[in-house]
Amino acid sequence: MCRDTPHPRPRERASLASDPATRKGAWREGRKRNTTMIISGERSIGYPEIHARISRAATGLRTLGLQGGTPVAMMLRNDFALFEVAGAAAALGSPVVPINWHLKAEEVAYILADSGAKILICHADLLPQIESGLPGDISLLVVETPPEIAAAFNVAATQAQVPEGATDWDSWRDSHAPALEPSVGGSPMFYTSGTTGLPKGVRRKPMRPEQVAASARVGGIAYGIKPGEDQVILMNGPMYHSAPNSYGMLAFRNDCRIVLEPRFDPEDMLQLIARHRITHMHMVPTMFVRLLRLPEELKSRYDLSSLRFVVHGAAPCPPQVKRAMIDWWGPVVHEYFGSTETGIPVWHSAEEALRKPGTVGRAIEGGIVKIFRADGEECGVDEPGEIFMRQTSVPDFDYHGKAEARTEAGRNGLVSVGDVGYLDADGYLFLCDRKRDMVISGGVNIYPAEIENALIGMAGVRDCAVFGIPDDEFGERLFACIEKESNAALSSSAVQEFLRGKLANFKVPKDIQFLDTLPREASGKIFKGKLRDLYREGGLRAAT
Repeated sequence: MCRDTPHPRPRERASLASDPATRKGAWREGRKRNTTMIISGERSIGYPEIHARISRAATGLRTLGLQGGTPVAMMLRNDFALFEVAGAAAALGSPVVPINWHLKAEEVAYILADSGAKILICHADLLPQIESGLPGDISLLVVETPPEIAAAFNVAATQAQVPEGATDWDSWRDSHAPALEPSVGGSPMFYTSGTTGLPKGVRRKPMRPEQVAASARVGGIAYGIKPGEDQVILMNGPMYHSAPNSYGMLAFRNDCRIVLEPRFDPEDMLQLIARHRITHMHMVPTMFVRLLRLPEELKSRYDLSSLRFVVHGAAPCPPQVKRAMIDWWGPVVHEYFGSTETGIPVWHSAEEALRKPGTVGRAIEGGIVKIFRADGEECGVDEPGEIFMRQTSVPDFDYHGKAEARTEAGRNGLVSVGDVGYLDADGYLFLCDRKRDMVISGGVNIYPAEIENALIGMAGVRDCAVFGIPDDEFGERLFACIEKESNAALSSSAVQEFLRGKLANFKVPKDIQFLDTLPREASGKIFKGKLRDLYREGGLRAAT
């Protein structure tokens, strides 16, 4: 099927069918009419065509001097071209370097220099924000920004076009003959800031033969995506992040039907689920919060009975939010915990979430989790400490060009990315906070995530972030930034009174500021670092 074939919008059926028999019937109906393709807006492309494009692109990348092991950088929103670039690089045994498309010229220049990438594929509308930092020896290929992405991000028609004089990806790709050699595979290299310093490239070592089958099994457990089954995947998070990327590429390798949502919007998501009979999704908790705050009439308008496996991660989910989603969607909402460095060692089902409110799960096949004190001794049951873990089905990694940082992150063959938590008597893991986000006030450890989980339940609070600021008397004190719902009447005293009813007084922030919006990534994660910088620069003042 060609890339521009439109799809009719089927009639949306009201209400959620939570009965298992109804879900099973809807799944069978979906199987009958499911075909393997990728859909974005009114465009679609079949798998035979996209594999042909990948083969041609692999030939083209070789003509640009790409050799196995040399990285290829891409700064792309979720689009057909993203799969083409990733597939072509893997065919040549090269890692693809997905770049966060929020980054600006200096930040992108650093990643290109650090990774050694000499080829960059970029969407046309993103080029103006980075071109001043591009090195002179970079081979630049530009992808036209498609209409549904342009509409979602308010991109002008002129900005969506490939600039005059630039190399158009589509034309360049199609000018090459298909590659003849078989695909050899290559893992992406994601850049992550970790706990401190400049971004570090996480570069995987080659996968051992026994890890191939084990990795597929873990993907089936954690993501619910399994070979040989008809599955319709909705991609709603940016694939420059490691989790959405691994999720989307696993779906691609399993010949799933993939629907790309250009930009997350709660009602748009419900429409897409109903329209395409979505079975699987990867989400983050912020999406849950925004979905739950839709009017009841709107939430009941769409038929969501096709959903079979929804998994979330990337950030802690308040237990009351998790329970509300399970009440609404049924026992299809599952959770994993991991990182770019560790893979996914921890997971749990909806049923476990109801039995163990607040857990992020326990070790699954290949997963190892241990908690250590600052003195290096292992913590006891229910004792908080730094979390070290690993998924053994995922190859070990290096921080590209930063051997010392890799050594510092490891202990006894496990890896820490700075999270603090504890294991209960049944082996379930509970998070306290990020090590860097923990606030020590008057010698007492305070975990902002606990305060945020309580605060998100207050009427009028759309989202929030709590962090530490310097204090002459106590060393640090708590500062809360709150994004209010439209027309919500909130005051600092009302927020503090609400929190005192749920938390110890020393956990109640003395400083509170209300903001129209909190700085965040497209995935929903809040940039706490930007809030700290804003405070240091005098841009935050406590409200009264």
